[in-house]
Amino acid sequence: MGIPPERTNDLIGAVAANVYMLLIISVFTTRLVGRPELEYWIGLISLVIVVPLLYLFIVGLQTNRPLIYLVWLGLMILFQVAELMVDYVLKLDFRSVQWAVIPYVVFFFGATGGMIGLARQAGRPWAIVTSLIFLIMATMAFIQRAKTGL
Repeated sequence: MGIPPERTNDLIGAVAANVYMLLIISVFTTRLVGRPELEYWIGLISLVIVVPLLYLFIVGLQTNRPLIYLVWLGLMILFQVAELMVDYVLKLDFRSVQWAVIPYVVFFFGATGGMIGLARQAGRPWAIVTSLIFLIMATMAFIQRAKTGL
């Protein structure tokens, strides 16, 4: 008798959410210390989060997960696609343009905030840990923006 598949999927979601946010904290830290080459590679690695999220989205559709669960996953998947396009495919320098960065930041926090809900599916302790990591990530986002303008 093993772990039920839905429990395994909930744990995959919780771990993916936390690993992603820790990677983003690392991206913000590398910006603060002036290491753009490291920021580039950590950011690229963070895009891999889309793999477990796509898996969870497909399984969520097949197992009739609540709509909000699919919205959380869908937002993050769409954000990752947008991130891939603007940073790695088109290589747009938009973070210094206020009218462009505001919707991007709203999208970022909407998508990563949904990851708290995703982690909550694995239990209250995961929700607490993920919420704390989210708050650290958000704080780092604003500190690095204030210091670097990015």
